Amino acid sequence: MSLLQQTIDAIRPADAAARAAAKARLDQLIMPHWALGRLMDLAVDLAGMAGTAKPSVARKAIITMAGDHGVTAEGVSKYPSEVTPQMVMNFVAGGAGINALARLVGARVVVVDMGVAGDLSALAKAGKIVSRRIAPGAANIARGPAMSREDAARSIEAGIGIVNELADQIDVFGTGDMGIGNTTPSSAIIAAIAGITGDRLSEITGRGTGIDDAQFKNKVAVIQRALDVNKPNGKDGLDVLAKVGGFEIGGIAGVILGAAALRKPVVIDGFISTAGAMIAHLLAPTSAQYMIAAHRSVEAGHRLMQKVLGKEPLLDLNMRLGEGTGAALAMNLIEAAVRILTEVATFEEASVSHAKE
Repeated sequence: MSLLQQTIDAIRPADAAARAAAKARLDQLIMPHWALGRLMDLAVDLAGMAGTAKPSVARKAIITMAGDHGVTAEGVSKYPSEVTPQMVMNFVAGGAGINALARLVGARVVVVDMGVAGDLSALAKAGKIVSRRIAPGAANIARGPAMSREDAARSIEAGIGIVNELADQIDVFGTGDMGIGNTTPSSAIIAAIAGITGDRLSEITGRGTGIDDAQFKNKVAVIQRALDVNKPNGKDGLDVLAKVGGFEIGGIAGVILGAAALRKPVVIDGFISTAGAMIAHLLAPTSAQYMIAAHRSVEAGHRLMQKVLGKEPLLDLNMRLGEGTGAALAMNLIEAAVRILTEVATFEEASVSHAKE
């Protein structure tokens, strides 16, 4: 049996008894009932994921998957693909947005080369990044499939493997991405899954790196062409990934599936990470019970992605950077939710009178 199938088979629903125990305690905290709102909802979710009313969330990591895309040849991005390896080097140097925010919340940043169109072997040999490289970038989806079905499975298994290697060290995983041109396959993924085509494609296509109106019109046309050429089956996660996805998107899907199989929460960053979450959800619908939507991106299709997954984001700050920045910001809220559950006294513990019925 493949690692992917083993992982899917290991994913179980969140623990109902742990959720009930957490809710029972939160119902009795010394405050008006459910006065901390969605933080208390989150605490119940975290208890269900971990299978205990005292979940551990102290050890955090952002897994930032990097990969390039042949579709950049179609003029869908404001920046050239050379920026992807340059940004990986900036991650390593500690100067990127994700580095600053990860330091703030005490999270590790693990950078993974899934298929960057540049030589990062020296960084991998030095232990500064992890290499799970499949090819030097996904193929141009406007002219054919992004990758083979076998490579799609390999990319997902690479993400699962990263999580398994870190399982004894990390309580909470966050997803991140780096890859010039990757909003185009992400839009194609939600289009394929939600059955969106024609004029409606402009509703789920964003400006990515800040393209102008003419470039936006071209981007929408490129996505339509990718759908027409490849005809992805929107009910088959591997088919969608192989035909219109990317190696880093597959890696993100693997991180999500791996975390779910280990009953660990996985914090989903923005648009590209949520494309990976949609692939994971198609392969294992129960994995959604372990996903936490960090924020809502300004990318046009993100709201629909989260609706399909049944997720309400914790934050809405007009962000669109990726890298794992939103996931990092949300991690303090996750720790806050657990502290509310485990550190705030109940009425009985504090000898405080209940509200009158």
